[in-house]
Amino acid sequence: MCSIIGYCGPVADLGAFQRGFGRTVSRGPDDSRVLRAGDGLLGFHRLSIMGLTPEGMQPFEQEGSCCVCNGEIYGFERLRKILEGKGYAFRSGSDCEILLPLYREYGTAMFAMLDAEFACVIYDGAAGEFIAARDPIGIRPLYYGHDRSGSAVFASEPKNLVGIVEHILPFPPGHYYKDGRFVCYRDIAQVERVCRDGMDAICASIREKLIAGVEKRLVADAKVGFLLSGGLDSSLVCAIAARRSRAPIRTFAIGMDTDAIDLKYARQVADYIGSDHTEVIITRQDVLDSLETVVELLGTYDITTIRASVGMYLVCRAIHERTDIRVILTGEISDELFGYKYTDYAPNPRAFQEEAEKRLRELHMYDVLRADRCISVNSLEARVPFGDLDFVEYVMSIDPEKKLNKYGMGKYLLRKAFEGDWLPEGILWREKAAFSDAVGHSLVDDLKEYAGGRYTDGEFDERRRKYDHARPFTKESLLYRELFENYYPGQSRMVADFWMPNRDWEGCDVDDPSARVLANYGDSGV
Repeated sequence: MCSIIGYCGPVADLGAFQRGFGRTVSRGPDDSRVLRAGDGLLGFHRLSIMGLTPEGMQPFEQEGSCCVCNGEIYGFERLRKILEGKGYAFRSGSDCEILLPLYREYGTAMFAMLDAEFACVIYDGAAGEFIAARDPIGIRPLYYGHDRSGSAVFASEPKNLVGIVEHILPFPPGHYYKDGRFVCYRDIAQVERVCRDGMDAICASIREKLIAGVEKRLVADAKVGFLLSGGLDSSLVCAIAARRSRAPIRTFAIGMDTDAIDLKYARQVADYIGSDHTEVIITRQDVLDSLETVVELLGTYDITTIRASVGMYLVCRAIHERTDIRVILTGEISDELFGYKYTDYAPNPRAFQEEAEKRLRELHMYDVLRADRCISVNSLEARVPFGDLDFVEYVMSIDPEKKLNKYGMGKYLLRKAFEGDWLPEGILWREKAAFSDAVGHSLVDDLKEYAGGRYTDGEFDERRRKYDHARPFTKESLLYRELFENYYPGQSRMVADFWMPNRDWEGCDVDDPSARVLANYGDSGV
C-alpha cells in the first residue's frame, strides 16, 4: 500500500498539509517525497512492492508533468512495450511509471484501458491542470475536498484532509476528475448484456476467471501472504494460490480464545492445501483495547464494518510484527456478487440484481474500506482477487435467476464451479458465517455488552438525537458514532448510511446487521 496527496492550488496552510500527510505514513513507510506541481503539491509515501529500487520512487516526472499513484496495474508490461515502441524510456520496474506516458498518448481515455486497482493524481504541465482518477470498484482509497480558497485537495484517507478542507467526501469509483467535474469512465455494476449460458458454461467461466484473478495478484517483488478464515471465499483464493505456487503459501487465521468458529475450518483448509499456517488468538480485552484505534483508522461509524475490522486489524498487526510479508490476498467482494445470507430473501431476480448493483457501487465505503485500512495501517498491501474487473463484470452479467438461492445453499454457482479436489467437501459446501461472527460470537457480544454499559436508556435517547444523518439506533451504534466524531467531526456523510439487510424485503426488517438475527442463519455458527 502507499499514500498519495494532491493539493491542486496554492497551499493555504503548509503546516496543516504536512500534518495531514504525515498521518498516513504507515501506508508507505519506506520513503516519502513531496514535489511542487505547478502552484500545488504532490506527495507520496512509498511501500515498495513492484520495482523495489530507488528509481521506482514517486512522484514520477516527465517534461514538466508529474503524477502519484497508489495502485497495482496488472499486465503493465504489455502497455510498457507499446509505449517503448512509441519512443518512451523507463528507469524502473514500477508498474506506475507508465501512467504519465499513457496520459500523454491517450489522455483521460487511458483510465478505461487499465486493468488495475488504483488511485492517482496527475499534474499536466502543458495544460497547467490536475487530473485525478480511481478504479471502478474503489479498491484503492481516494478522498477529496476543497480548502477555503476553493482549491481541490485529493488524498488516500480522510485523516489526511482533516483540518485542510471543510467537507470530506469519497472520490467516486470508476470516475476521473478534470476541469472541476467528475466523469464516469466505467460503471462496473452496469450490465450491458445478460449472460444466459447453461450451468456448465457459467461455472467454467467463473472458475477460469477467478483463477486468472488470483494468478495476476501473485506477482510481486515483495513477499505475499493470505488471510484464511476457513470460509468459502478466502479458502478458494488460498487453494488456487497453493496450486500456482512452487513453495507452500503462508496463511493466517484469527479467532477468539473462547468460542472461535473459523479456526478449525481454517486449519482443515491449510492442512488440505499444505500451507504454512499461523493462528492468532485474541481475547475480550484485545477486542476492547483495539476498538478506538479501529474506528480512527477506518474513518467510519458503520456497525458491520467496525465489528469485522477488529479481527482483521489484529491479525494484520500480527503479520506485520512477526513476518516480513508485504502483500496480503483476501476474499472480499464475493458476497456482493453471489449473495449474502439476507439475499436469500430477495423476492425475485430483478430485486437480487438491483441489490447487487447497489452493494457493488457502495463497496468502497464498507468491506473494501475495511480491507484497505486494516491492512494498510500495518504497512501491508491488500489484493482482492474477487475484485478482478473481468471477473466482476462477468458475474454481474449472469442471469440473476441463476444467482438466486433456489438450491438450498447460497453462492451455489461459485461452489459448483470449484467442485472436485480444490477444497474438502465440507468446506466447499459449508454454510456461510460472517467474519465478525466467525472470529467468535463472543466478539460481537462483547462489543454490544460494552456499549450497553456506557449509556443509560435516557442518555442513549438524548445523545443519539444530536445526529440528523445516519442517526444511531442502538447503544453500540451510538458508541461508534461518538468515537468517529472525535476524529472526523461533522464528516458523517463520508459514509452513505449503515450497511444493513434490505429492510423492504420480508424477513430482513431487523435492527442488527449480523446474519445471526436472520431466520436462515442455520448452521453458520457451528
